[in-house]
Amino acid sequence: MSDIPMSESRKSELPTSEVTTTLWPSLSRDLVAILRGLAPGEAEGIGLALAEAGFEAIEVPLNSPDPFRSIEILARVLPATVLVGGGTVLDPADVARLADAGGRLMVSPNVDAAVIGAARRRAMVTMPGVFTPTEAFAALKAGASALKFFPASVLGPAGIAAILAVLPKTTVVGAVGGVGNADFAAYGRIGLRTFGLGSSIYRPGLSAAEVAVLAAATVAAYDEAMAAPL
Repeated sequence: MSDIPMSESRKSELPTSEVTTTLWPSLSRDLVAILRGLAPGEAEGIGLALAEAGFEAIEVPLNSPDPFRSIEILARVLPATVLVGGGTVLDPADVARLADAGGRLMVSPNVDAAVIGAARRRAMVTMPGVFTPTEAFAALKAGASALKFFPASVLGPAGIAAILAVLPKTTVVGAVGGVGNADFAAYGRIGLRTFGLGSSIYRPGLSAAEVAVLAAATVAAYDEAMAAPL
């Protein structure tokens, strides 16, 4: 058997079932910064401010201005330990563009097996959005690295806890949507450690200095909540 690595084009031809799922990485803090509306001209400053504050995962939704350019900039200037990727990914073609821009994280608002499969073939970390047990199990069957309960504020900790009871214990679950610093403790009590933060840390028009202050406050709140007894 040949030891020559398989080419990317050959990988793209393989059935998804033959492609290994990329696991959710081990991060110091499972906080994903969602930079909806980020423009390329501010990507470097905002990204560096977040990384310095302690964020190790950054998502640029694809409905932002020129998102692939922003992702390319972030992937180039940030340390390799920072997981950079795109959100609101709805099409396999955009998965390819995301990977070509240097993105290693694929976040979607829904469960689309074709999109998840395309990301898996690119060895990307995947986090599709779910709201029900049916969607959660469909995402896991498709090989998702983690699940994004969205909008988490509608389900709340109690609703997510009820669904967690039937999911495999090894499932990485994140709360996204309407979640802020004051909510970490409540979700932490049901075992959640992963959160996606949007407008609470970044909104178009905020400077890098302002984002740095918000990000530092978020990291401090997260550390305090996760250190508290369950």
